[in-house]
Amino acid sequence: MSHFDLSHPVTNGMPVYPGSRAVRVASVTTVEDDGARVTELDLDTHVGTHVDAPAHTLADGKTLDEFPLSAFSFDALVVDCTGVGEREPIGVDALPDPTDHDLLVVRTDWSEHWGTERYRDHPYLTADAAAWCGDHGYSVGLDTFGPDPTPSADPARERDGEPDGLPAHDALFAAECLVVENLRGLSRLPAEFELTALPLALEAEASPVRAVATTDS
Repeated sequence: MSHFDLSHPVTNGMPVYPGSRAVRVASVTTVEDDGARVTELDLDTHVGTHVDAPAHTLADGKTLDEFPLSAFSFDALVVDCTGVGEREPIGVDALPDPTDHDLLVVRTDWSEHWGTERYRDHPYLTADAAAWCGDHGYSVGLDTFGPDPTPSADPARERDGEPDGLPAHDALFAAECLVVENLRGLSRLPAEFELTALPLALEAEASPVRAVATTDS
């Protein structure tokens, strides 16, 4: 078996969702001066590779601690959407026939733009596509900021007809599905794999994760 880390490192200066505060990773003490090394983290729960629970957008939605641990180990199927352009919708017609998998990983290869302003201009799921996933019991993983459009660094790049709010999130969360965001390195993987994305033990709507793919070879 082979294992692949699909997580972005948590570092100072890393990309964050527009409007979020910057990540701070700072040394508190050192071995040389204090006898032990301690590092302080200042970040929100949606930083980097992370998992969202329904409480993110639904007032009565479940928080992460209300899901069993098994909910964060997925039988994943990759959906190849690498031909979809920037800020273009991914509709139901791009999704596969229903299978026994419990996570659809929408591969756009937009992780190649991590650290650039273009990373914001990723493709996105339509509300209908997200509802289809929810109807079939699929959680969703993406190599982008999320299933909905992200505000662009250049508003002129935003297109007429882009949805307002977070309708794809809402549709998935209404079905109590999870969303794993900011994955990377999907081009290394086969179409089917196991994904483990364990959150911290938080009563919260989201948590950074170490997303690890396991394959048979």
